Amino acid sequence: MGRLAIINATIINEGKTFKGNLIVNGETIEHISTAPSSVDKFLPEEIINAEGLWLLPGVIDDQVHFREPGLTHKGDIYTESKAAVAGGVTSFMEMPNTKPQTTTVELLHDKFKIASQKSLANYSFYLGATNDNIDEITKVDPRNVCGLKVFMGSSTGNMLVDNEDALEKIFRFSPTIITTHCEDEDTIRKNLEKYQGLYGNNIDIKYHASIRSAEACYLSSAKAVRLAKRHGARLHILHLSTANELELFNNSIPLAEKKITAEVCVHHLWFNNNDYDRLGWRIKWNPSVKTETDRLALIQGLKNNLLDVVATDHAPHLISEKDNVYTSSASGGPMVQHSLLAMLELSRKGYFTPELVVEKMCHSPATLFRIEKRGFIREGYFADLVLVNPNKSQAVAKENLYYKCGWSPLEGETLSHTVEMTILNGRIVYSKGVFNETIKGKALTFNP
Repeated sequence: MGRLAIINATIINEGKTFKGNLIVNGETIEHISTAPSSVDKFLPEEIINAEGLWLLPGVIDDQVHFREPGLTHKGDIYTESKAAVAGGVTSFMEMPNTKPQTTTVELLHDKFKIASQKSLANYSFYLGATNDNIDEITKVDPRNVCGLKVFMGSSTGNMLVDNEDALEKIFRFSPTIITTHCEDEDTIRKNLEKYQGLYGNNIDIKYHASIRSAEACYLSSAKAVRLAKRHGARLHILHLSTANELELFNNSIPLAEKKITAEVCVHHLWFNNNDYDRLGWRIKWNPSVKTETDRLALIQGLKNNLLDVVATDHAPHLISEKDNVYTSSASGGPMVQHSLLAMLELSRKGYFTPELVVEKMCHSPATLFRIEKRGFIREGYFADLVLVNPNKSQAVAKENLYYKCGWSPLEGETLSHTVEMTILNGRIVYSKGVFNETIKGKALTFNP
């Protein structure tokens, strides 16, 4: 594999935007310059003229559900990683609520083997915590496994960890970062009973935000923070959805020094509870989409570094699994193909800068999870790169989706940017609708 040159690109990286050129040699970035003449001495075999395009690091999504093994009727590692690279996502970290649930190191290894054969993006997988698998948790090698997932509120897959002694042991002994789904189970149960009393089986989806309430989120997130502080654990709380939870986090120290961090998902930045009347089950997630006040607070939390990363919680379900009465409607939705474009759209609307989008979707996941040589455009780093056309719009429609489930909550939206090309470990895996499926991703590695 000879050298690849990308010239005349507008590079957005580490808070700066500048016109520049890149030389890729094998899997890594060999040279970055602002002088076009410097490219010639490397004798590249292929030259991409990126005039008018933005060159970004590949997006790292720290929370996806690709449904393999066991739930592949609605998504699998091949189909969802294909959608990911089409959207500029070059690395993902996948959750354990599959069938069987990934709660042993042996089952974790099985997932890595599947991904090595099928994934078009780089990958890692979480071990799932249960009330009684502390022996498996302590076997995890933090150099090769992205983290531990703890459901402190029940969601898809029913992996709730509700034993207090088990939680204490998990936070005390986990050798890797602990990521949590935080919703208080008792609060949700009481809220559901209230609405069932009022409406029986005819609960409107719009009440989802009242059932999976802001109070439920805060109580559980606060508990996770207390556990982490008590045991000195690294804690990363997933999919923050409320304004009140922001007070649990600290922005006075650099991300690399934080032990307690937080993620926000694209859908909580895009939608609010007024959208339930229009979109119904399409925006039913756990935690729920909440108020416009919460949405704007989350955006501000990103800008002031109380929130550290942006992810998707990509969770495909078939329409038949979603379009049901409230208590039978599956929670979750697909987002990985359009997460970068949706964030850039919010940037275009003035909520934040493109530089912040790159920081929170590329740099910060790499820093927070201590991923080796990814997430930045730096010499010596893996060449995971995305070329974006900022002046070419894209309509989200069924005919251009790559998800196996075949739908998107963003259908009908027109996004102002387009992903033109995705480069994975130095090779073009996606270009203008065409995939090179001979290219497979690599397992992420970490600095514990």
